[in-house]
Amino acid sequence: MRKVVLSLSALLAATTLAMAEDAGCEAFKWPVTREQALFPAAPATPSGAPLAVGAAADLALVPVEKAGFTQPPERAPAAGTFGAVASVAIPSGGAIQISLSEEAWIDVIQDGKAVKSSAYSGVKTCPGIRKSVRFKLAAGPATVQFSGAKKAGLKVAVLTPE
Repeated sequence: MRKVVLSLSALLAATTLAMAEDAGCEAFKWPVTREQALFPAAPATPSGAPLAVGAAADLALVPVEKAGFTQPPERAPAAGTFGAVASVAIPSGGAIQISLSEEAWIDVIQDGKAVKSSAYSGVKTCPGIRKSVRFKLAAGPATVQFSGAKKAGLKVAVLTPE
C-alpha cells in the first residue's frame, strides 16, 4: 500500500510539474509576446541611461552598493546582488508595463515619491521572461530602480499595456 501511495504521489507531482511547464508564457496574466520579440535584439545599455517606452534594453547592472539609488529600494537588496537606475519619459495616459528577463525588484519614483504597482504577473516557466509589472503614473519624467538581481545583466522592456 505504501508503494502505491508513493507511486501515485510521484505521478501527481510529475503531472503537475509538466502542466506548469506547458503553461509557460501563457501563464502570465497578459500577453508577453512583444517582450519575446524585443528581448533578443535589445541593445546593450549602461546603468543610468534612459529607457524608451516601446523598446527593450539589455541593461548592465552594477553591485547594489554602487547603483546610486535615488531612494532606498522598497525591498532591501541582499548583499552580493546587482542593481541599476534608469530614467523614462512617461507618455500621456501614464500607464507603463515593465517586464524583466530575470528576477529583480522594480521601484518607480515620480515627483520624489515611490509609486506602487497597479498589477503584477510573474512566471518561472516562461523562457526569457520572469515578470511583468504595471504602473499608473502621470505623464512626464520618472526614475526606475532595479535591485536584488543575481546577475550583472537584465533585459528590460518598457511598454504601454495592451
